Amino acid sequence: MVQRFQVAGLTFSVDMPEDHPVRELLHNYDPFVSSCPGEPLFELALTEENPGEPGEALFEAKPEFGEPVVGLYRCGEGYLAEFSPQAGVPVCGRLVMSGDFRHGRLRAGGRLSDQAFAVNNALMLLFAFASAPFRALEMHASVVTRGGRGFLFLGKSGTGKSTHSRLWLKHISGTELLNDDNPVLRIVDGETRVYGSPWSGKTPCYKAQDVPVGAIVRLSQAPANRIARLGTVAAYASVMASCSGFRPIRALADAQHETLASVAQLVPCYHLECLPDEAAARLCQETVDG
Repeated sequence: MVQRFQVAGLTFSVDMPEDHPVRELLHNYDPFVSSCPGEPLFELALTEENPGEPGEALFEAKPEFGEPVVGLYRCGEGYLAEFSPQAGVPVCGRLVMSGDFRHGRLRAGGRLSDQAFAVNNALMLLFAFASAPFRALEMHASVVTRGGRGFLFLGKSGTGKSTHSRLWLKHISGTELLNDDNPVLRIVDGETRVYGSPWSGKTPCYKAQDVPVGAIVRLSQAPANRIARLGTVAAYASVMASCSGFRPIRALADAQHETLASVAQLVPCYHLECLPDEAAARLCQETVDG
């Protein structure tokens, strides 16, 4: 059974048996079901066949306790990705992708939760790669909306992105959460918009909604609260550090560079050194949304 979904205005399809038990663990895609006709951005099919052996290693994540492990390899004329829920756990998904990332075949195994993990990661990876030519960036960020605009909070894992969003939600009226882990930025008709996605980390927030971007804020922990606007070059580097992609693949790198350069010029970007407190949220809001 082939089903279509739309994220950030881009449609993709998933082919799996209608009675496949993993479907029950993929309700995060329900708000994104689409009936849009036309050629999809990419197609993913689940398969029981061995997808092939990995060739040259292009990327292998450093194993960190409790963190997912991803590897990317050459595979014939395309690529092969392997997924594991955490270091020391067997691979539960092997995804073969065509060279243009428009077709993928996934073999998922293990427990149902591991298979759902493999499907989610396969779709995230394919979307990040296939959407690059369409001026889209899959981000690692937490996003809130207020007054019809979106505000993205960036930072390394553990910096406090989700905490800062919660502070806005608690202390700043009119704030709503759009996505807590993997929103999508896309430039449409010269405007940078942020979109909800089926991928929101540990927070179940799956909204098929989008708004213009008001500001992008990189967070870092500090003993006092202070915020400063970034210049264009620093803004480019800040956004680049939090977008999904693979720069050793030249076509992806070039497409992302064009989008990043535009975002850095179109969107106000800031660096917030902060404590995890109400004062930090209010300082941020008053500066970027005042």
